[in-house]
Amino acid sequence: MSEIKDVPAFPHPEYLHSGWTGMTLRDYIASKALVGWMSSLEPHRNPADNADEMASSCYEIADAMLRARGES
Repeated sequence: MSEIKDVPAFPHPEYLHSGWTGMTLRDYIASKALVGWMSSLEPHRNPADNADEMASSCYEIADAMLRARGES
């Protein structure tokens, strides 16, 4: 598998020159995947019970989306 490029999600020339890029596109996509997943949980389920697994899975989804988009 090729390496995923860590590009900024919201690039702004002012910030790019300072070296600070903020949230990456990978982080942004993973956070959106997490919101979708958590909204589908049954009300009685505690998301903290499998937080590490959920986080890892969301980044796997983000990586797949970046590959499909041609970022890798």
